[in-house]
Amino acid sequence: MIFSIPLFPLPTVVLFPNVFLPLHIFEPRYRQMVSESLAGDRIIGMVLLRPGYENDYEGRPPIYATGCSGLITHSERLDDGRYNLVLQGLEKFTIHAEEAPAAGRLYRSAAITPLQESVGADERDALRSQRQRLESLLAPLMSGGLERSLPPAMPDEDLVNALAQYLEFDPLEKLALLEQRGALARCRTMVDLLEMKQMGSGIGDQGSVVH
Repeated sequence: MIFSIPLFPLPTVVLFPNVFLPLHIFEPRYRQMVSESLAGDRIIGMVLLRPGYENDYEGRPPIYATGCSGLITHSERLDDGRYNLVLQGLEKFTIHAEEAPAAGRLYRSAAITPLQESVGADERDALRSQRQRLESLLAPLMSGGLERSLPPAMPDEDLVNALAQYLEFDPLEKLALLEQRGALARCRTMVDLLEMKQMGSGIGDQGSVVH
């Protein structure tokens, strides 16, 4: 099924399902987007700008086709018209086609196809095993103890998505994680990335992959 969604392209931010993202909205086109979204279903689509966007940032620079929709769960409108938001990731999508701008609309929108992710019963044990590998890689980097940083009661897929968003991977690595087909593939790819970084530069030396 195809839906229309407003787009919020950024150069460094990738949103994942069921993860929260604070945003500060100050550009006029995105103030308009937020105002109209709050009056409607409160959903916007986060997408990543392709390299070279600086040459046409005020226009319609190229974007990657995979993004994630988000629900505005909290909004604060400031006196000068800016907004502080909290966005909760909903589901991954792929862009079917970008839409022509409507009269008076400053922001971009697209027809998108949602890509639902679920963990099958046959994947649960493998996902739990991969989660344990992931936690063992991150344990030396967590100040204050792993058990406080990674709540054990958090569902496996939610923890995987949260780490994919919050760890200091570069934007294209995060996009590659989002593009994976579900939490199990995402977790395996994240383990591979962390192991490569550990071998290549010693990520544990300064805790550089953990905020």
